[in-house]
Order: sequence, then structure tokens, then C-alpha cells
Amino acid sequence: MSETISNNAIIYAILALNSEVALQQEYLESDDVPEDEQENEEGILEDLEQSFMEFVDIYKKRCKADKELPDLDELLNSQI
Repeated sequence: MSETISNNAIIYAILALNSEVALQQEYLESDDVPEDEQENEEGILEDLEQSFMEFVDIYKKRCKADKELPDLDELLNSQI
């Protein structure tokens, strides 16, 4: 396994985590979460959000070095 994460891997991780954050938020806003699981599910959301932000930080650094990468807003708003 490569020690350096490729730009594509970072992009896929950001897009996947962004989707998972949205799904988890939607789940938490629904009436489907058992009361005894609420705290655990909120913790999962916090972990997903933290992971997302860590990949965003990496991506921003890559964007500074590689001007051909789409900016973050363009990436998150694209229809892939």
C-alpha cells in the first residue's frame, strides 16, 4: 500500500464522508432513533464530521500545490 494518499482517494473520501454526514444528520432528525441510542448516534455524527474535516484540510493543502484540482465548493456541489 502506498504511503501517500492519491488525490482521487482524498476526493472519494470527502464525497463519501459528506454523504454519510448528511445521512446521519437526517437519521438523527427523524423519529427512528431509539432514545437509548441517541447519544451513540450523535457520537457517530461527530466522528464522521471530524473525519470529513480532516480530509478537507488535506485536500485544501493539495489544492494549493495542484491548481488543476477543483476547489472544494465545486467538488461538493458537482453531480458525480
